[in-house]
Order: sequence, then structure tokens, then C-alpha cells
Amino acid sequence: MVRLIGSIDKLWRHWWMLLALIVCFGFIFASPAEASLISNPVTEVKIDLGNAGNELKFFPNNLKFVADRPYKLIVNNPSPQKHYFTAKDFADAIWTQKVQDGKMEVKGAIHEIEIQPGAQAEWVFVPLKSGTYSLRCPIAGHTEAGMTGQIAISAE
Repeated sequence: MVRLIGSIDKLWRHWWMLLALIVCFGFIFASPAEASLISNPVTEVKIDLGNAGNELKFFPNNLKFVADRPYKLIVNNPSPQKHYFTAKDFADAIWTQKVQDGKMEVKGAIHEIEIQPGAQAEWVFVPLKSGTYSLRCPIAGHTEAGMTGQIAISAE
């Protein structure tokens, strides 16, 4: 009986050591973007798609991010009509952790977000590749009316 209890105690200690190793390797093998989210505070940036006066513009229309730093982009639509936040090349230059709207969360590659009137979404990401990227709302007439912008990712 004493041998059995000693064996169980040994197994229990080995199990905890194995669990600790798995957790440590998880941090070691995390992608640089995931590691950035773990080790750096998330910077919040807000953009409005239009306004209550129904202007077809992004407010602000120039966004600036620094590579390898985590961000939460709050995409808000205060206007009476739906809009899109479309920036495919920008989306290809970042690592997206998630896009969240209330209780719904989307993970994986995101290239465009549609925001209904009065709605808001949060896009959590880490920029990976520096460059300047185009932003637009592709709804008919919106781009032509001036609903465009630029997104810059700098190395530092």
C-alpha cells in the first residue's frame, strides 16, 4: 500500500512538471505577433466610418501604427447607413488575433469589415510589415465621394 501511494505521488509530480513544460514551450513557440500581445500593452485607436451628419469620410482618414506592437482598432459607425472598412493590403501586412462585435468573435484572416449604422467592432492585431496602405469604403459612390484613407505601418 505504501509503495502504491509513493507511486501515485511520483506520477502526480511528473504530471505537474510535464504540464509546466508544455506551458513554457507554448510561450517559447508562440509567433512573434502572439508574443507581442503577451508582452506589450495594447494601444487603442478609434476610427469612425462617416458621422451623424452622413458625411462620407473616415474620421481620421490617416492611421499610423508601428510594427510588432499590439493594437485594438475600434471601428465605429455613427452614420445612418452601413459602411465598409476595406484595406486588403493592410490586412495582409498584419497578424489578426480577432475581430469582435459584442458577444461574437471572428479569428483568422480578415480583409474587410462591414459595420451597420450605430454598430462598432474591435479589431485586435499586430502589424508585421511596414508600408503605406489604402483604405476605402467600396459601397457604390462612397469611395468617389471621399471615403478613402491611408494606413501607415512604420518599422519604429
